[in-house]
Amino acid sequence: MKVNWNYIKAFALLVLVVFLYSFSSARNKRRNLERIEVHFTNDENLYITETAVNKLLIQKHDSVQNLAKETLDLKVIENRLDTDEMIEDAEVYLTVNGRLEAVISQRRPIARVYGNESYYIDVNGKHMPLSTNYSARVPFIKSIEEEHIPEVYPLVMKIDKDEFLKEHITLIKRNQKGEYVLEMRLYDFEILFGEANSIENKIKNLKAFYKKALLDNQLGTYKWVNLKFENQVVCTKKG
Repeated sequence: MKVNWNYIKAFALLVLVVFLYSFSSARNKRRNLERIEVHFTNDENLYITETAVNKLLIQKHDSVQNLAKETLDLKVIENRLDTDEMIEDAEVYLTVNGRLEAVISQRRPIARVYGNESYYIDVNGKHMPLSTNYSARVPFIKSIEEEHIPEVYPLVMKIDKDEFLKEHITLIKRNQKGEYVLEMRLYDFEILFGEANSIENKIKNLKAFYKKALLDNQLGTYKWVNLKFENQVVCTKKG
């Protein structure tokens, strides 16, 4: 019987590959972590510090020294990070050379509610606590209950996405009629926006008024600018 050495060589090579893979895998699992690296998307760690993220990553341990890779459950760690009130999303992975790396996307506030309880509204319209590390430069909202957040959220989003509004609008107030009043950074007149509807049309009218009044050097003469009426702006002058 003729021996097929090609089959024998192929089988031996397969056994060797499996052995080497198993050996390296087992050895890799026994390795301790060398360090932790935290990466923030957009290179911003405004609302949560790298130190705080590190503590969430290793939790019960004082450091990564002598912390074996096989003791880590990456899914559990990711879930722990995702439950932090300042984190929008987290991805955690181990590198072959013993690093635990985390990519952190922070929540982004678009307005700050001012009242008995102060907090942010984030870009998803959800309650976000204030940070001890950084104060966001966003419009303030006064005289509003948390139940009104879904109502004002479209207006706040419009302000956040519009460069003109983002630069000029500093305060949003809700009056007893359920109507919104806006205040500007550079001028002391108030903008009666009305209910949070027809937002695009009202903003279009506001910009047209502002451009005309700026050309006429009249912006400092107004007390009220009323956007409640369709296709027109009604102004009240001081005095």
